[in-house]
Amino acid sequence: MKKSFTQTQVILFSAIFFTLFDNFVFFTKTYSEFPNIAFIIGLGIVLTSVMVVLFNLIMNKWTLKPFLMILFISSSAAAYFMQTYGTVIDDKMIENMIQTDTKEVRDLLNFTLFLYIFILGIIPSVILYFTKIEYRPLKSEIFARIKYIFGALIIIVAVFFMFSKSFISFFREHKPLRYYTNPTYYLYNIGKYINETYLTKPIPYKHIGLDAKIEKTTQKQKLFIFVLGEAGRYDHFSLNGYKRDTNPLLSTVKNLIDYPNVHSCGTETAVSVPCMFSMYDRSNYSKRKAYATDNVVDVLNHAGVNILWRDRDSGSKGVAARIKNYQDFNSKNTSLKDDILLKGLQKWVDDINNTKPIFIVLHTKGSHGPDYYKRYPKQYNKFKPICKTNQLQDCSREQVINSYDNTILYTDHIIYQVIQFLKHNENKYAVGMMYMADHGESLGENGIYLHGLPYYIAPDVQKHPATVAWFGKDFDINTTCAKNLDKKAYSQDNLFSTILGVMGIKTKVYNPNKDMYHKCYER
Repeated sequence: MKKSFTQTQVILFSAIFFTLFDNFVFFTKTYSEFPNIAFIIGLGIVLTSVMVVLFNLIMNKWTLKPFLMILFISSSAAAYFMQTYGTVIDDKMIENMIQTDTKEVRDLLNFTLFLYIFILGIIPSVILYFTKIEYRPLKSEIFARIKYIFGALIIIVAVFFMFSKSFISFFREHKPLRYYTNPTYYLYNIGKYINETYLTKPIPYKHIGLDAKIEKTTQKQKLFIFVLGEAGRYDHFSLNGYKRDTNPLLSTVKNLIDYPNVHSCGTETAVSVPCMFSMYDRSNYSKRKAYATDNVVDVLNHAGVNILWRDRDSGSKGVAARIKNYQDFNSKNTSLKDDILLKGLQKWVDDINNTKPIFIVLHTKGSHGPDYYKRYPKQYNKFKPICKTNQLQDCSREQVINSYDNTILYTDHIIYQVIQFLKHNENKYAVGMMYMADHGESLGENGIYLHGLPYYIAPDVQKHPATVAWFGKDFDINTTCAKNLDKKAYSQDNLFSTILGVMGIKTKVYNPNKDMYHKCYER
């Protein structure tokens, strides 16, 4: 006769499976801080007990199998990304995943990921699917679950007192370690994301800068291009002293202003992009407030500025939602690179009403990982050997860095071409540009790759994007003055008022103290 299992037994076995097979990163990182095998075993028992309590509370006979099967598969993928890239799956990473387009998803797929999902996700799911479960009467099931929950709580308390000193240190001084528990931490953050996004009462939409007006500060109308970079870290720009010549073109540009000390609002695009264009500083920023408030692009729109947003990354994250000229360049053709953003741009400028200033955003794919080698044309494959896979852990650090540096070399070309485009229009417009990456990138330091770690535990390289600016001869900014201020500490908090100031917009929401150029205008 085929053996059957009760729901509580299935929950217990599943919790043990998650602890033993999906938490390698958690236990490895914890052991490096607490090299005590007995404590690690106790921690595993506590983690299992927490899952027993949680699963017994939220699962019933209709949801038990499907919920656990989903957890097996999602936890296997989480285990892969934590092990491979050092990823932490918090609510902002969940937001990032939801907003990721299919091309970015494809870039992350590889054999190792499928192997993780097959062994740790599909196999246990199939076993569970064919497992016969004994469904007891409701009262008996409730009583059994109470016993399991009560027993698990007793175990948690007992283990805590056995290792009380270690647990106190673990909870007080090593909070980031808990971010790697799988699946408990990402389940908590899924709940947090759903609550904040769908269940919390929306904030009434707030229009700002309705008083915005264009002040004519130059004889010619302004043409300003903001190049929104992706994952460009400052210390791999040779302009900032990097040992390799990754900026051969920009280093020849007269009056280029380089900013080596700019920090980002977030460590992922889904946070940094809406934050950097919003009126809110990082300290008081929230997605709910940003999505319910006009941003600097909206204020420019209120003033009557001609605006164009061209996107080759993962969208504007709501920043360009209310402007009419939004162009999506996310083609399925992987041979297309960031220079497609300049194609036809001259015609657009020529056809636009030139009685108003022009503000253009070019959102580049930049240095988006993990497959850096896809981000640039072959002629920019200067630094070799390169990593020709998205499994960065299978490449040497030299290969990873070479691939990444080639993306910076290509970014140098893109920014240079933007400047040449502006110079071509200098007879008709007062021209200027700024490049700012949304965040930085980890390249294997301490086993961490890519970006997206929670801000306060993220390494500086994930929070330190590259930034440069250039202004033509007729722009109303004294470049000598600006260069004298280029070493100051700035952040993406400065961008809102800087754009308003650069574009000559008069409005109450402009804060001169946050404008990077307020001391350097010649008006």
